Amino acid sequence: MSQPVIKLFKSIKELPREEKFAPGHAMCAGCGAAIAMRWLNKVVDDNTIFVLATGCVEVTTTACPYTAWLRPCIHVAFENAAAVASGIEAAIKMLQKKGLLNKDVRVVAVAGDGGTVDIGLQALSGMLERGHKVMYVLYDNEAYMNTGIQRSGATPFRAWTTTTPVGKVLKGKLQWKKDIDGIVLAHRPRYMATTTIAYVVDMVNKFRKAYEYSREGPTFVHVLCPCVPGWRIDPHMTVKVSRLAVETGMWINYEVEGGVFRVTTRVPKRKPVAEYLRLQGRFRHLTDEDIQIIQKYVDEQVERINKMVGEVVIGPVAKEEKAEAKT
Repeated sequence: MSQPVIKLFKSIKELPREEKFAPGHAMCAGCGAAIAMRWLNKVVDDNTIFVLATGCVEVTTTACPYTAWLRPCIHVAFENAAAVASGIEAAIKMLQKKGLLNKDVRVVAVAGDGGTVDIGLQALSGMLERGHKVMYVLYDNEAYMNTGIQRSGATPFRAWTTTTPVGKVLKGKLQWKKDIDGIVLAHRPRYMATTTIAYVVDMVNKFRKAYEYSREGPTFVHVLCPCVPGWRIDPHMTVKVSRLAVETGMWINYEVEGGVFRVTTRVPKRKPVAEYLRLQGRFRHLTDEDIQIIQKYVDEQVERINKMVGEVVIGPVAKEEKAEAKT
């Protein structure tokens, strides 16, 4: 299969300046998804149709009769973004075959974790299995934030939500975050990547790769997007929390391009997960024992990823060890 020539950016100075995501939308101050959508719109062509699943992004950017999207977009249900995107892609293909459409029109589906990891999983699997030429973007704020901060399959272990309360009996979500990336990779998409809004160049380059590779088959980009009200953080903390997710190993930026697995944001020495968890109100109830359980799980996940790329990365260094090392 031929390798497309894709222009990638090396620094923030090279990133596109023209705004294609209109201001005046109703997304929260400090919203991680708003940052992701702004940069996504900078790298796609004007001949693009967006398919927006119901969720935070859709309800805050398309309040009738207004829209923040400067390209055509269609609002669909929570569960069928991938199915509708598949239908649009098939219709475009047929119109081109009949000579009724001479443009190269691309399709980009955008959905949250609830509409992807849970109720949209069947449609997504079908889209990937059938090989539709669609770019799918999952903005992951780790709960059903739009409808009241209910837990989703992407909600982390022990996190507070309105349906995983914290009290004498329950102490947050009982299950670990669903491995949606592993599920997607099992379908062998043309391109798949994880990223987060603190690493803008990494995120934009992955958007661009996924967009270009979608000319050949389905692509998938999973973006971690901190949520101010759902994560119980101040608006100015969004980028810091996003960066700490990577620096602690709670989130790993990687891509699978043509079957080749590559970590794109290297962390020579991870910080303890406590530094990430303690900044968020949804984890305020965690005990030291809870944090150690999470730390052990993260260590195992990082080791698993490292084995896939054939590397070893040093684990977190506790503050006491740092102080002892200085002496």
